[in-house]
Amino acid sequence: MTSFDSSPTLNAWRALLALAVVFVMLATTGWTAVRSHPGKTALQASLSAWEHGHMNGRELPDPDASPTRLARFFTSLTAQQRTRLAHRYPLAVGNMNGAPVQLRYRANHIALDQARKVEKKRMHDSRLTPYGKQEAGRLMHRFEALMSGNRHILAFDPGGSGRIAEVFGDLDTAQRVSIIVPGVDTDLLTFQKTNKSYSAPVGMAQNLYAAENTAKSATDTGTRTAVIAWADYTAPGGLGIDSATAGRAEAGAVRLNALLRALPGTSQIALFCHSYGSVVCGVAAHELPTRVTDIAVAGSPGMRASNAAHLHTLARVWAMRDADDWIQDVPYMEVGGLGHGEDPVSRAFGARVLAAKDAKGHTGYFASGTDSLANFADIGVGAYDAVSCAHDTDTCRQGLPDAPAAGRA
Repeated sequence: MTSFDSSPTLNAWRALLALAVVFVMLATTGWTAVRSHPGKTALQASLSAWEHGHMNGRELPDPDASPTRLARFFTSLTAQQRTRLAHRYPLAVGNMNGAPVQLRYRANHIALDQARKVEKKRMHDSRLTPYGKQEAGRLMHRFEALMSGNRHILAFDPGGSGRIAEVFGDLDTAQRVSIIVPGVDTDLLTFQKTNKSYSAPVGMAQNLYAAENTAKSATDTGTRTAVIAWADYTAPGGLGIDSATAGRAEAGAVRLNALLRALPGTSQIALFCHSYGSVVCGVAAHELPTRVTDIAVAGSPGMRASNAAHLHTLARVWAMRDADDWIQDVPYMEVGGLGHGEDPVSRAFGARVLAAKDAKGHTGYFASGTDSLANFADIGVGAYDAVSCAHDTDTCRQGLPDAPAAGRA
């Protein structure tokens, strides 16, 4: 186990290692990658059609208008008119912050069916390689799974590696909302897994939602909760330049804050940010709405800040790391845009450090029966006096409402 406070010598070796790794990555991949410029995506086409559309002679509002403005527009329509828009512009409506969440679910169901049909045709396209046909089949089955049952898909974009968000619970009536922000290698195909389901966003959200609804504080008070598995940003693929820099996090932070400003009601919100997702949350922190009360990071490579105060947020900042998590061996530094800064579980960073006992390495913080999941659930329902701190102390609860004088047994 690596101590929370590294020696200067170890830090020097880590810095040299970081520079060596960066040199190899630059030599093999190049500082800038040459990317193709495909035509208009399905989402862009839907948004473009919306921008030129009308409803009973009225121009449709700018899809990038404020959530409040868009919400007023949809409120002014009849149920039949809203349904008509969902069928005409399913991807536009399904991804529109400010549209009623139930309408977004309906629109995304339509969009998923359209995407499923596209991939079904591609499975038999003679121009594709066998691998390409296999990938089309995998996507088709993923879209079918996302359409099954009564799943609540809040966002869906089939373009590229894809983006998606799913809701567990009732967003319209929830008093507390938890949002899971995942890390690298998150896309449409990895959004849900059968093996080690807790390591993918859907399994993370399902386990957290179940834990919140069985937390004593929530059952005693009848607190209504909802959890969002939020993979609605383009995450880095693997460990490379994208995961070592903040570009993907900066774009993701814009999308995350757009969602947060559009959530219905007045529920309090907690962010649970895993791995590179904690970089997204760190970049987003200074613009978070005040209803975001907590940011909890697990297995973090850093939050693009030297300490919690430099995140410039009113939200409480929590951090945890399992003793077997390999992320502890990355260089916690930032040089020339490479690296993500101080270790969030270090004393120097100043976060509230939580216990992560029995977490299953880097991907197991949301596994059932772990201290890490129990702590996340307690934060999600606002039971701050129940969280367990690292090192069997109560320091992470100091200054909190109803903080006890001694640590939890």
